[in-house]
Amino acid sequence: MAEITAALVKDLRERTGAGMMDAKKALTETAGDFEAAIDWLRAKGLAAAAKKAGRTAAEGLVGAAVSGTRGAVVEVNSETDFVAKNDIFQGFVREVTQLALASGAADAETLAGAAMASGKTVGEQLTDNIAKIGENQSLRRVAQVAVPAGVVVSYIHNAAADGLGKIGVLVGLESTADATRLEELGKQIAMHIAALNPLAIDETGVDADVIDRERKIAREKAAESGKPADIVEKMVEGGVRKFLSESTLMGQIFVVDMKSKIADVLAKAGKDWGAPVKVSQFVRFQLGEGIEKKETDFAAEVAAAAGIKA
Repeated sequence: MAEITAALVKDLRERTGAGMMDAKKALTETAGDFEAAIDWLRAKGLAAAAKKAGRTAAEGLVGAAVSGTRGAVVEVNSETDFVAKNDIFQGFVREVTQLALASGAADAETLAGAAMASGKTVGEQLTDNIAKIGENQSLRRVAQVAVPAGVVVSYIHNAAADGLGKIGVLVGLESTADATRLEELGKQIAMHIAALNPLAIDETGVDADVIDRERKIAREKAAESGKPADIVEKMVEGGVRKFLSESTLMGQIFVVDMKSKIADVLAKAGKDWGAPVKVSQFVRFQLGEGIEKKETDFAAEVAAAAGIKA
């Protein structure tokens, strides 16, 4: 059994939104297995579905840039938010993002070898910046989006400067419709993605293991209803369908009008504009997602309240 520390309870609370004592009980019931504890809480109706984005703890910036039918998004991390406001750091992230777009680099390692205006590679310039600024920094990841026809649109949420911020989204709209109209719709959909963080475009893009996990949770919930087996199965499949609708872009309700599904918005646009419109790809980078950072003061607070080891 894994040791159930205050920090572990804190992490579970942040991930699920569950209460402190519920989080502690979930970990106790699952012998300290973090992922199993999430499922236990959800089966008991004490936590919402875990999204693909994990805890956001690292500092730095996400940069996004587009050119016609291509776009790139980059994440560069720093130790503190203070560095993210530094002109040298912002200039570096902006140039690296443009290099990613120009080179088509698909991973951070490749991008680190690209030459910058200084004549140094991205990796070499990053090392120099660390020495100048006095704080560790890292090129974490890069992604590309491209469409054969249509537009790629970017959106930056919580912008620190032009093209730089805490969340970066790229959306590829594939269509032969008017580019200006596509860009306007693409910007709205990118804002939607930033807000609701869908797992995939539609259910075909959702990992089978994720669906199996949801089905297991739905079955545990339905079993507690005491209804006949055939009704339980219908409840299970209904729960899975609801999860897929709420967790995939095509099934989500458009944040702009709060009534239409994204799939219906695209269908209407295609009909009105005389050419089919589809989201062929999207990427959403949230600064620091999945990177853990200790919050010792809060852990001590939890320990004092729950009587567990910090």
